[in-house]
Amino acid sequence: MQYRTLGRTGVQVSSLALGAMNFGRIGRTTQDEATAIVDAALEGGINVIDTADAYSGGESEEMVGKAIAGRRDDIVLATKATLPMGDERNHRGSSRRWLITSLDNSLRRLGVDHVDLYQIHRWDPTTGDEETLSALTDLQRAGKIRYFGSSTFPAYRIVQGQWAAREHHLSRYVTEQPSYSILQRGIETHVLPVTEEYGLGVLAWSPLASGWLSGAIREGRDIATSRSAFMPQRFDTAIPSNRARLDAVERLAQVADEAGLTMIQLALGFVTAHPAVTSALIGPRTLDHLHSQLAAADTVLTADVLDAIDAVVAPGTDLAAHEKNDTPPALLDPALRRR
Repeated sequence: MQYRTLGRTGVQVSSLALGAMNFGRIGRTTQDEATAIVDAALEGGINVIDTADAYSGGESEEMVGKAIAGRRDDIVLATKATLPMGDERNHRGSSRRWLITSLDNSLRRLGVDHVDLYQIHRWDPTTGDEETLSALTDLQRAGKIRYFGSSTFPAYRIVQGQWAAREHHLSRYVTEQPSYSILQRGIETHVLPVTEEYGLGVLAWSPLASGWLSGAIREGRDIATSRSAFMPQRFDTAIPSNRARLDAVERLAQVADEAGLTMIQLALGFVTAHPAVTSALIGPRTLDHLHSQLAAADTVLTADVLDAIDAVVAPGTDLAAHEKNDTPPALLDPALRRR
């Protein structure tokens, strides 16, 4: 396992981080299975565990808390808030009111008195930066969080957050958690240059592109992954963007074979090769998944292999741009772009 500094915090983190989204009903993972995955991940050198309040309605946090009991100080523990937690209209977003309540709920579920990294899961356009940053700064000063970061923010919102922190003399976001893979490279255009400019740590999620780069999806095979069962539209190869992904996967499989690598090694090695990326978040559902991903921990891709990947998916290109989660609200709601 390689270790890197998380932005400018001085905290050393593993180049692969354990994402716990599949813990609980989303991944149909039991507590025993989650604990076994955490045990194996820590044994394999991972020291970052990332979860969120919204994962299975808090079940993931509860499972992580039980799995790390007695060894909390050896783990860089991260969670998130902002996504809806039920139907109540104020049980979501980035207001002071909700963030304070949400963090207390997360600490209770995790069974800890603080988290190392508290992340705003998505930008909340209804809440001002000063409101959110002042609440996060107060939580940091109270000792309930050590650092805070953003997740899936567009580049201009990352810049705005940094400016607002300086303008109002508040603590700043020190990390960003974007989606990044060989098939979704759009953040290379704007987001990653901005994170480098501001010295942010980057925890990249979905490095295996929701299973497209796991090796399980190939031409001529039925697509029967866990993710395809509840998101079938993202794997229907009659849809042009999915057809483009499958074509790219076939070409990437040849690149991996010629380099003597698995598809997982190629995919994770690509993400961790970018100088702006601190860690790639893996989200195994089973121990077998974890072991196949840990095998990529020390993978270093040569320049020839990286060039071959660029020839398949050009730098800065998203093969499924419509699946990105950082689209400006005005592109989604016509009322916001009309007088």
